[in-house]
Amino acid sequence: MRAAHWIIAGLAASVTFTAFAQDRARLPAQCRQEIVQLCGSDRSQIRSCMAEKRGQLSETCQQSLRERMQARRGETGTAPRTAGGSAASELTYGTDQLQKLDFYPATVSKPAPLVIFVHGGGWKRGDKGNATGQFKAPHYNEQGYHFASINYRLVPDAAVEQQAADVASAVAKLLAEAERLKIDRRKVVLMGHSAGAHLVALVGTDPQYLRAAGLSYADIKGVIPLDGAAYNVPEQMDENALLMGDTYKQAFGTDPERQKALSPTLHAAAPNAPSFLILHVQRRDGTAQSNGLGEALRRAGTDAKVQGFEGRGLKGHAEINRLLGDPDYPATPVVDAFLKRVFG
Repeated sequence: MRAAHWIIAGLAASVTFTAFAQDRARLPAQCRQEIVQLCGSDRSQIRSCMAEKRGQLSETCQQSLRERMQARRGETGTAPRTAGGSAASELTYGTDQLQKLDFYPATVSKPAPLVIFVHGGGWKRGDKGNATGQFKAPHYNEQGYHFASINYRLVPDAAVEQQAADVASAVAKLLAEAERLKIDRRKVVLMGHSAGAHLVALVGTDPQYLRAAGLSYADIKGVIPLDGAAYNVPEQMDENALLMGDTYKQAFGTDPERQKALSPTLHAAAPNAPSFLILHVQRRDGTAQSNGLGEALRRAGTDAKVQGFEGRGLKGHAEINRLLGDPDYPATPVVDAFLKRVFG
């Protein structure tokens, strides 16, 4: 029971610990049991485990979790908040229920830069509230930047091409609201983790997605992919077939031409977004894919830096997302320096 308490608390950084402590008892017993069976009772592992494996819960349990989160937000009558107390506003950028984003405003008197985050989850799961990490929004707000976290349509109901289109559409929505939201529309950076890293890299290398949304690379200052491993899809499907083969097949299919079309590395010939900061932990496939993307971008004359950090396996993969924004996490000052440089 106590383990379930911590699991549920970790599912949405935007909802307070106290609120989930109250929600714990409302979850069906079977769902609590499923969570403990899936992730165990080690508090230090629960958050990263649920970030990776939430989709393995039964649909009934997942629905119960969604209902508890929605009920809690409704009961408090507030939008998600950063650790510093800034309320997020939810914006809609399309007609699908997943085409929504949370906008966390910095306290500014004039237009400010914007960091847009795209969650991971194997292209088939994840959420703008619970897959963002608890440090990003407050940290970037404190730096004087607005922060947005987006949802997008999920596989298998949507194709990866539609997900990339959703990312571009979310950018277009925010820029359309730039005056009201005090966004400096000349200073926008895309950031994504895991599947989200692939999506921001794809939007940053294949101009068709921004073009369809009425935008161009003049509207993007930089792209920060966090520990992605599908920048060259055909190579990754061969490399990691045993561990993630079903997920990649569901997302990218078996057509080699489609796989190539969804590969940021194979789109890295200019034009591209102006600058990339490609971060990874010590996973063999993620390291190789990150280096391959960086090399392809630099060959095309695009500013691209690749940097690795400690952390192995799924734990390290989750930590680079969960801890980014924590001043004590080594990647945080690296990202801060990149943002300061590209935002000028």
